[in-house]
Parts: sequence; C-alpha cells; structure tokens
Amino acid sequence: MLDIRGLHAGYKGRAVLRGIDLPVDRGELVALAGPNGCGKTTLLRAISGVHVHAAGAITIDSVSVRELNPAQIARRVAVVAQGATLPARFSAFEIALMGRTPHLRLLQSEGAHDVRIVREAMQRADCWELRSRPVDELSGGERQRVIIARALAQEPDLLLLDEPTSHLDLAHQAETFRLVLSLCRERSLAALAVVHDLTLAAAYVDRIALMHDGRIVADGPPGNVLTVDAIGRVYGVRVSVLRHPTTGRPVVVPDVVDEPSGALRELAT
Repeated sequence: MLDIRGLHAGYKGRAVLRGIDLPVDRGELVALAGPNGCGKTTLLRAISGVHVHAAGAITIDSVSVRELNPAQIARRVAVVAQGATLPARFSAFEIALMGRTPHLRLLQSEGAHDVRIVREAMQRADCWELRSRPVDELSGGERQRVIIARALAQEPDLLLLDEPTSHLDLAHQAETFRLVLSLCRERSLAALAVVHDLTLAAAYVDRIALMHDGRIVADGPPGNVLTVDAIGRVYGVRVSVLRHPTTGRPVVVPDVVDEPSGALRELAT
C-alpha cells in the first residue's frame, strides 16, 4: 500500500532522511521508533506531502505522492499530528466533522451520511460523550481522542500517527493501539505510528522500524528488533529486554535505576 524507496529529505541544506526504505501493507500496523531528532516526524511529513522530499520515491497504491494534489492526499491519508492546534470555541463534534471535508464538493454541506460516520468515529475513539463541549475546555487526553476521531472520520486508506498516545492515561493508551490495530484488520487500513514507549508499541504492532541518524537500522517483528544491542546502539542507554509472561512480547526496562538522593527521598515521603 505505502512504499518508500531511497528517500532523502532535509531542511535548508541539512540532510535529515538518508536513503529510507520502508513498506507498509494494508492491514498492517507499523511503529516508527528512535531517539529525538532522528527524522521520524520529517518522514511522516514527507509521506503526507507536507514536506517535499529531495530524492527517492513515496507511493500509495503505486501512485507517487508527487502526482497527488493536497485534496487527493487528504482523501487517502489521515494524520494525527503531535500537538495539533484546534480552533477555539468549536465543539468536539464540529472538530471531528472536519474530517469529512476532503469528501465534500466545494460549498457542499455535510449530510446525514457524514454525521453517521462522525458519530461512529467518535464512539470508536471513546469521545462521543464530549461532542457538545468546546475543545478549549477539554483536557489534553480528551483533545487527543477528538483528533483521533477526526482522522477516523476521513475514512483513510493510510493512517499516520505522531505520538498518538501522548497526553493519554494508561487505559486510553492501550485502547488507542487496540483501536488502530482493529481498524487495520477490519478495514484493510495501513497505519504508521511514531512511538517512544517501546514496550507499549511492542505489545500491539506488527513491525517496528527503528531509526537512527536519518536511517532505518532495523525493521521487523518487535521480538527481532528490540534487542539489548540494537537499543543500546540507537539510544545510547543500557537496558534489559524481558519477555511478557503471557504474550512473550518484549518488555524494555532500564538496566540501572539509581536510588533517589536524600532530598528527593524526603520529597517522596
């Protein structure tokens, strides 16, 4: 579905992506992991057509994104951006309804079909009860769920998520990954998600693409990619990789946890 070959991109002469090769098939949820500044968000921006790549190819169902205009991309690709700015005083329902815009003709109003799709999207994202509330009165986690609902309302073929579980509590973090994975399976959706929590991602995704210095240095099932050596090289930190007692999936924990200082110990008591 999504195929990236030999991708190079950067900003004002500064190389950020260096020869990226990455396929994502329909029905597949892939995590994109790596340290801050390694190029993960730039890669999402290139896929969505926001950032023009310098060399290489990005195709969606064999069509180059260079050949698609913004409206065509919006009908195929939905983005859950990190720290997305939402217009004040709009209700949560109105924000989610904006996801239908790519499917409407010029000056066409939303109809009953669009309203039904938005309701279903908000219910799946667990934010239907927020529909009447202004978005500027919502918590960070509530806003994130509304943004996810807006993306689902687009009915995309490809879903790009930039740290989709930021601001979410533990229950909603797990539910977000379960939701995206179920959409991939049920609707043959392809999804690529930037993640920092390696253990959380490993519990749900099909593959992890590990990035470092603008390159993908490992790509495969979580159990193959999340090794002590690979994490040490990419993140520069010592970890232990355990196995979940039920699923057998990787659990990544710091190798050394320092005891808190006396002052911090007093604050904690």
